[in-house]
Amino acid sequence: MEADTLIADKAFDADARVLEPLAAAGKTAVIPPRTNRSSPRDYDRELYGARHLIENFFAKIKQFRAIATRYEKTARNFLAAVQLVASVVWLN
Repeated sequence: MEADTLIADKAFDADARVLEPLAAAGKTAVIPPRTNRSSPRDYDRELYGARHLIENFFAKIKQFRAIATRYEKTARNFLAAVQLVASVVWLN
């Protein structure tokens, strides 16, 4: 994984499966703790709030049928279509 930070929701709040391997790799996890967790841990609330913007962006580009159904079969053409749709969403 190239990123230094993983932003995820409460479903990924698992020590053995997610948090410990990320810490061993030197990555930062921005995952809010579950409400039933015995020892709550801290996380960056502002960075976690940015996750909402990212999810909204993906919801907007999925409104374009060619992206949602992946009409383009090659990775190069699909990436070009995603970039085109992303620029249309950004300009609106």
